[in-house]
Amino acid sequence: MSNYLQFKKISKNFPGVKALDSVSFTVEKNSIHGLVGENGAGKSTLLHILSGAYKSSGGEIIINDNKKDFISTRDSLDSGIAVIYQELNLVPEMTVAENLLIGQFPQKNGFIKRDKLMEKAREQINILMEDFNPDTKVKNLSIGQRQMIEIGKALLHNADIIAFDEPTSSLSEKEIKHLFKIIKNLKKQGKAIIYVSHRLEEIFKLCDSCTVFRDGKHIETFKNMNKVTDDILVKKMVGREIKDIYGYEPRPKGKTFFQVKDIYGSGLSKKVSFEIKKGEVVGFFGLVGAGRSELFKLIYGDVEAQAGELKVNDEVIHNSSPQEAIKNGICLLPEERKDEGIIGVRSVSENINISSRRHMLKANFFLNKNKERKTALKFIDDLDIKTPSTTQLIKYLSGGNQQKVILSRWLSENIEVFLMDEPTKGIDVGAKYEIYKIIYQLAEKGKAIAFVSSELPEVMGVADRIIVMRNGGIVGSLNREEATEEKLLSMALPTS
Repeated sequence: MSNYLQFKKISKNFPGVKALDSVSFTVEKNSIHGLVGENGAGKSTLLHILSGAYKSSGGEIIINDNKKDFISTRDSLDSGIAVIYQELNLVPEMTVAENLLIGQFPQKNGFIKRDKLMEKAREQINILMEDFNPDTKVKNLSIGQRQMIEIGKALLHNADIIAFDEPTSSLSEKEIKHLFKIIKNLKKQGKAIIYVSHRLEEIFKLCDSCTVFRDGKHIETFKNMNKVTDDILVKKMVGREIKDIYGYEPRPKGKTFFQVKDIYGSGLSKKVSFEIKKGEVVGFFGLVGAGRSELFKLIYGDVEAQAGELKVNDEVIHNSSPQEAIKNGICLLPEERKDEGIIGVRSVSENINISSRRHMLKANFFLNKNKERKTALKFIDDLDIKTPSTTQLIKYLSGGNQQKVILSRWLSENIEVFLMDEPTKGIDVGAKYEIYKIIYQLAEKGKAIAFVSSELPEVMGVADRIIVMRNGGIVGSLNREEATEEKLLSMALPTS
């Protein structure tokens, strides 16, 4: 059925902010409709209105020709709508069965019928093509399995409209494939699916149609994804061509500044050597398991190297720990930002200053909070970190802004060598552009930069030189001018 779900001139105002500005588009049954845009474009706000969590400031939601005005999340759920957020709404200490049927336990004479509860749960688990025990506590499941429970809850509530908000952000490749299979099955069952993601490759792989948001406004809806390209979507999202996203400009390089000679340790199959000049940006490309992250951790002292020598500005250094690496002017932005890069329950200010706090002590004991706040405000301004205040918990910031906070931490130190492991992982196109600008600014100041990326266009668009790794060792290096996708992939792929 066409136009099953209609958004008509939906607006949402917060104090001083117009989060949505007269947004109109439709979603059909038997379809998967993508929703894309930069962080802050209004995607999540729309889902909150659809779920009944927010009251719109204007406009109408129409489902199957019936106008809806949700007064609560329960009201939305009862209308056949389920929104599955990144932060899953489950009770970890309860079992799979209890979470699946929470609020609708089968009862007799006021007592829960455990046998019926388990029977219904097993039926749903089979539909989800999972094999876990319904008696298992949710806290013992993977993120992907927990997400399946959320989908199961939606189906048990007879939801005809199911929205997914960045569902793959914490999933493995295997879990993503399973999720896509489930979503495609939901489409076959006649559901109307809304799929929000910053990963454009997922939008093209999964969605039939797509709506672009920018600055709270509906920019365009594409009814047929076969007629859309990456370039078109990116231009609609950020207002510039995809070739301009990287913003690369040639810059002069200095002398060789950072040298790695015959380093060897966990994750490497052979000794590795390379060097970086002052002001040079070197990209590391390879397939999963190539040893790129492991190499960076060995250099940083996060994992002890069994052999090898490091030199900064011709001086031999020893990084037996991350603390020693920092003192030697080397930092690492880890791939797993949420687990290894930030302290989610601490403020933006604390995360910025956590490494440099030793310089902010009064009488070597008392923390100079005023100095800490000034430092935080400086970097919030310099790097355009979008946060309501220095005291905001960092876990509530977008991925791109979290990454800027981590960069700020190292900019407040005397860092000369920046190791960045997947620095744009999990952030939208506009935020990526801002991270690239920061990388170039560091290079212009003479810093030596090495970054890992699994995205070929990114590594080719940002790096001055690309080092390719395969099976735990370096197999070659190409200058920017000579690098092509074919050459890089042929070097990265295992030989028969």
